[in-house]
Amino acid sequence: MGQEIIAVIGTTLWMIVGIIGIFVIYLAVSGLCYFAHNLYSRRKESIKGYTSLKTVTFGDESSVTANRVASIAAVVTLFLLWGIATGSKLLPPILPGPFVGDTSFEYTATNATGDTANATVFVRVHAAANKKAEKPTITGDGGAGFAKADTVIVPERRTKIIKAQNNDDGGKEAGFKVTAINGQAIAPKQTVPFKDGEVYMTAKGSLSVRPATGVTMEALYLPPPELVWTRFVNVFQNGYLGVGLFENVFWSLIRVVIGFTLGCLFGIPLGFAMGLNSWLRGWFEPIVEFMRPVPPLALIPLIIIWFGIGEQGKISLLFLAALWIMTIAARAGVSGVNIAKVHAAYSLGASKRQILSKVILPNSLPEIFTGARVAMGVCWGTVVAAELVAAEKGAGKMIIAASKFQLTDIVIIGIIIIGIIGYGIDVLMRIAENRLVPWKGKG
Repeated sequence: MGQEIIAVIGTTLWMIVGIIGIFVIYLAVSGLCYFAHNLYSRRKESIKGYTSLKTVTFGDESSVTANRVASIAAVVTLFLLWGIATGSKLLPPILPGPFVGDTSFEYTATNATGDTANATVFVRVHAAANKKAEKPTITGDGGAGFAKADTVIVPERRTKIIKAQNNDDGGKEAGFKVTAINGQAIAPKQTVPFKDGEVYMTAKGSLSVRPATGVTMEALYLPPPELVWTRFVNVFQNGYLGVGLFENVFWSLIRVVIGFTLGCLFGIPLGFAMGLNSWLRGWFEPIVEFMRPVPPLALIPLIIIWFGIGEQGKISLLFLAALWIMTIAARAGVSGVNIAKVHAAYSLGASKRQILSKVILPNSLPEIFTGARVAMGVCWGTVVAAELVAAEKGAGKMIIAASKFQLTDIVIIGIIIIGIIGYGIDVLMRIAENRLVPWKGKG
C-alpha cells in the first residue's frame, strides 16, 4: 500500500514537471508573439463603444475582449509545436528523429576453449511504412575466425533480437558466449551503446538491437499533421467502416442538440422554481446536489438497463448531463438578481408575473447562458461515452472503433471535429447572448 502511494506521488510529481514545462514553452512563445505584435502596431487604436466610457477597466470582465491576433498566433503555435514534436516533413528538422538507414556494430565472441573472435552485425533500420525492406549486404569479410557476420532488419523505434552465435562456428556449444560490443564488455542484462543505437544482452545471452529513437513522438501516439490530413481526405471521400464522415458528425450533432434541448427545457423551469419557492427548493435540492457531481459515465450501466442500447439511452445520458447544470445555472440566476430592482418594480405596482418576466428573467439570462455554454461542452464530452452504447453511427463511435485498431490519426480527426463543432456552437451562443442580453456586465 505504502509503495503504491509513493509510486502515485512520484508519477504525479513527474506530471507536474511535464505540465509546467509545456506551459513555460507555450507562454514563452506567447510572450515573443506579444512583443512582436507590439512592435508591429505601436500606435494603438482608440477604444470605442461602451468600454470607452468606463473609468476603471482592470478587473472588469466585460471590458476584456479576445485579441484576434493572439488567437491566430496561438493556433499557429499549437500546429508548429505539433509538427516539431512529431518530426513533421512540413518543417525543417528541428528535433532529432529516429535513425533510419544502414549501420553496424562489432561483437566479440568467446568459444568453449576460451578463444575469441570478432564479427560484424549489419543492421538495416527501415521506416515504419516500409514493410518489405531487404536485408543489408555484408561487406568485407564481416568476421575473422569462428565468428561470422550477420544481418538484421529492424523497424524504426523498434527492437529486434538476434542470436549472433547461431551463425558462428561452435556457437551452439556450451560455454560459447558474446563478451563485448565494439570492444566494450557486455554481460546479460547490460546495455552497450553503438554509433546509431544500443545493444542489450538478454538473460539468455541473445542480443537485442535497438536503433536510436530520437526525441520526436512516434506516429502511433501522435502522428504528424500531414498524416492526419491525408487520413482526413481519405475518410472524407470514402468514409470509415462504411459510414461517411458527415453522416457520423450529423448523428453526434443531432443527439447532442436533442439532449441539450431537453436539459434546458426541464432544467431552466426547475431552477427558477427552486430559486423562487422555498418548499420546492428544499424538495428538489437533495436530488440536484446529489446528481450534480455524479459523472455521466457512471450512469451508462443504468442507462443500458433502463433504456436499452437504442437512441433513447444515448439521448437520455446527454439529457442528464445537461439537466443539472441548467438547473443550477437558472437557480443561481434567480438568486443573483439585485433585490433593489425587485423592490423598485413592486413600488411601481408590478405584479408577480411582471416581476418574473420583466425583472427576474432578464437578470437571470447571463447566468443561464453561461450554464448553457458549460452544459453544451459537457454534452459534447459525453457524446463519445453515449455512443459507446452500441452506436452504429457518430463521431464518438468512429473514435472508439479507430482506437481499437490503433488508428491514432482517425482518433485525432474525430477529436478535432468535435472540438471545432463545439467551438462553433459556443461562438453562436455567445453571439446570441450578445444580441439577447446586451445589458450583461453593464449594471
